[in-house]
Amino acid sequence: MVSLLRKGQVKRTAQKGPRKFVDLNNIKIPDPEPDTSATVKVAEIYSLDDAFKLMNFIYNGTILLVDCKFISSDEGQLKRVVDQLKSAVRDVSGDLAALSKDFYILTPKGIKIDRTKIKGSF
Repeated sequence: MVSLLRKGQVKRTAQKGPRKFVDLNNIKIPDPEPDTSATVKVAEIYSLDDAFKLMNFIYNGTILLVDCKFISSDEGQLKRVVDQLKSAVRDVSGDLAALSKDFYILTPKGIKIDRTKIKGSF
């Protein structure tokens, strides 16, 4: 049979022995293993078709360092390639930054590029 408590009453159960407290400082929790699924790949682009092939790597979560020096002499083709890569990075909510005129870094979702430079003696 269920007993009903009046407002403000607390039902106490009989304790057996002294109260035991757990010291959370003594508990050892293992560190989670780092996610090693991210891979960094270096790619060279010779044509716009190569940019389309690199899009699969971006969609799969690979960090890409892209060397465009072989097409940098053709400004129109370089712009089309970079626009295509920007589009792919936007699709996965990633990030893209130019390291130089010919070299770009593309990252997948969750990895942002800090564009501030570390200068001098650090």
